[in-house]
Amino acid sequence: MLGSEAAPATSYAYKASLIGSAHRFELTEEGLSWHIAGRQGLWRYDEISAIRLSFRPVSMQQHRFRADVTHASGRRIAILSTSWQTAALMSTQDSGFRAFIVELHARMAKAGSRAVLTAGLGRITHAAVLACLAVLTVAMAGLLIRALMIGEFAGALFILGFAALFAWQVGGFVRRNQPRSYTLARLPQALLP
Repeated sequence: MLGSEAAPATSYAYKASLIGSAHRFELTEEGLSWHIAGRQGLWRYDEISAIRLSFRPVSMQQHRFRADVTHASGRRIAILSTSWQTAALMSTQDSGFRAFIVELHARMAKAGSRAVLTAGLGRITHAAVLACLAVLTVAMAGLLIRALMIGEFAGALFILGFAALFAWQVGGFVRRNQPRSYTLARLPQALLP
């Protein structure tokens, strides 16, 4: 069987919630095979119509990535880079998630996929986030000026510290999730662990 070797299957699984079964995915020669909550399916690589990669931190896990894969029929599945372990622990699966997403794109390219590939938030959502941040920045600047004018230096330091922490946390989210397109050959590195 020289020259006709099949590519090995690549698999990935995660638990989206504490209760319930794991979401399992496998990249086979035929396509993307998935098993979610008692349902299963096989999507050929050329039937995948869109993929959106994003950075989606949550309270239990500040380092979480997400891939939304859409089929030509309109059905969508989400693949997350974290998995629930216990009631208080959500673990990252960075290397497994990254390898699976990179291989999915490679197999789609090999199949001649014409999927729409987007990264980050939608343009309207991102604009709304930027508008809210602008309003918050003006409000915080007003509070800082007022604190300095009345001599509340401890309050001014608190506002500066809070603003720095907020900029660090939210700034990374906004920067990573800028809306953009990408190609099968050049995945956005900021949206892969």
